[in-house]
Amino acid sequence: MTLLSLHAGRLAVELAPQAGGSIARFRHDDADLLRPMTAEAIASGRGNEAACYPLVPFSNRIANGRLVFDGQAFKLEPNWPGVRHPMHGEGWARAWDVARHDGQSAELVHEHDGKKGWPFRYRAQLSFRLDEGGLTARMAIENRESRAVPAGLGLHPFFTRDADSELAFRAAAVWLGDEEVLPTKRVAVPAEWDYSRSRTVEPGLDNCFEAWDGWAVISWPGRGLKLELQAGQPFRHTVVYTPANRPYFCVEPVSHVNGKVAEARLAPGATLAGEVAFRVSTL
Repeated sequence: MTLLSLHAGRLAVELAPQAGGSIARFRHDDADLLRPMTAEAIASGRGNEAACYPLVPFSNRIANGRLVFDGQAFKLEPNWPGVRHPMHGEGWARAWDVARHDGQSAELVHEHDGKKGWPFRYRAQLSFRLDEGGLTARMAIENRESRAVPAGLGLHPFFTRDADSELAFRAAAVWLGDEEVLPTKRVAVPAEWDYSRSRTVEPGLDNCFEAWDGWAVISWPGRGLKLELQAGQPFRHTVVYTPANRPYFCVEPVSHVNGKVAEARLAPGATLAGEVAFRVSTL
């Protein structure tokens, strides 16, 4: 399976268009900033084991696969290993076409006909641009239907986790979840989940934060590296995932609250788009 390579200064990116339009690797010199994708994962044609994959046309889970929009109910099938709720859209499980590629940028496209899986037609675009300061990803989804549809976007990066890895971000509220990670209640951010000041990443989070300002900083003091995540509109929510005993953690810019894509309305022929930048520097 062919990978696309981007290089700029001390940064390098490999993209896997045929495996979910994913980022397979992102590194600074020899240091991986995101978990590297294995050869087996690349060959699978799916991006769920990637360094970063797109969330399109929705983020996180749809409870029991029941989507109700404009009074009409749609039944979606499970799509994720071991999870009974449809999860993370379907872009990660599809091959994307390469519209353009050079040494520092690439554009990928995925067209969905609405016949299987997500019941609405759309066209999704992913554009990547690498310079010496970092990587910028632009996402877009165009509604190809003659009616309004639900639609969302997001990115799911897996940041490498060292014992001293630190995280900082600010949000006004967070959603509690049940044992299946479905949202149950919106509350003020509790002190133990407050990362408004940079601190060591602690396990236990798999939650959607609301009223996020689009900014986060990941630091690796032992490596002397820092990554600043800058997300524009419509990414004003972030899902933070800090699993125990894993060599990664996630800070996912998303356009809608977990489980609420039905409230994210996209007009006929309209496009939802946004940018996420990963700016890398030394400490």
